Amino acid sequence: MKISSSSTPSVSIAPQVGGAAAPAAAPAAAPAGTDALESAVLQPAQKALGALPDFDAARVAELRDALSKGELPFDAGRLAGLIQRFHGGTRG
Repeated sequence: MKISSSSTPSVSIAPQVGGAAAPAAAPAAAPAGTDALESAVLQPAQKALGALPDFDAARVAELRDALSKGELPFDAGRLAGLIQRFHGGTRG
């Protein structure tokens, strides 16, 4: 950025190397009628998912209680391995 010393301030900004990112390409147009078909097929599933809670708070409380009482076995090493495998690791 260059600021001149004249009485009227002016700002000159040089373009960045590589320029600005290109705008995202528009999605390809779906064949005619596809949106209506997908909507009709997916509506019942979307409605059922919308009716479900984000999580089952009662079940979470039940599991937390069982863990704290030692009634539910917990293997931290196994959990770590499953997390690593899920995120692309090779431990199995």
